[in-house]
Amino acid sequence: MKKILTLTLIITLLAAVSVPAAAQTLKVGATPRPHAEILNLIKPDLAEVGINLEVIEFTDYVQPNLALAEGDLDANYFQHIPYLENFSKDHRLDLTYIAKVHIEPMGAYSDKLQKGDEIKQGAHIAIPNDTVNGGRALLLLEAQGLIELDPAAGITATVLNIVSNPLKLRFSELEAPQLPRILPDVDLAIINTNFALEAGLDPLTDALFIEGSDSPYVNVLAVRSSDVNREDLAKLAEALLSDKVKEFILSEYGGSVVPAF
Repeated sequence: MKKILTLTLIITLLAAVSVPAAAQTLKVGATPRPHAEILNLIKPDLAEVGINLEVIEFTDYVQPNLALAEGDLDANYFQHIPYLENFSKDHRLDLTYIAKVHIEPMGAYSDKLQKGDEIKQGAHIAIPNDTVNGGRALLLLEAQGLIELDPAAGITATVLNIVSNPLKLRFSELEAPQLPRILPDVDLAIINTNFALEAGLDPLTDALFIEGSDSPYVNVLAVRSSDVNREDLAKLAEALLSDKVKEFILSEYGGSVVPAF
């Protein structure tokens, strides 16, 4: 009887050892390029530590944060710090970030102009309609000497904060994903790099002018504030800040996306 019990116990233990633990799934929201591409790159690395990374693609800047706050996502990776902070404040969301991954310099694009100094009197310029990216676009135009903004407006400047507009530029404010599609209808559009890349635009060769690599708009891995100490999210952050990701960014995007680590 003792032999039978011992044999049964051994078989049970062997079965427990031989059956692998189920992988834990992390749902992460991202815009397709470059964010989802970078996340897909590290899927095998996370699988090795027992994490099944499920990348859920979004094509706008609103739903990923709402989905994260509501618990439909474990994290998201699509936005820079000023946008995250401003969106969280406006929507009363308790979100933060646990990794600074890369910078996407914002650029100016045109189907009608070849150089920035060709912008003429009354030119029609399209910019993002969200507060942070709209302000960022205006700051880029100010850096080119095209307009002057009220210094008190800071990074959330709007067209109402323009105090000098010598060329009498006309502005349209549109959803950021729409900007590449309206290039034939305007003289110039200020476009976020991820949407420029998705539209087949090369920020290094197609942009008339672009932010420098010292831009403060670092794209981050965002999480709920209550989850900042989760071990699985720490592993995700570690994978995103790996040499593998740095090398991929530098080789894949050729300077239009810049590692921030």
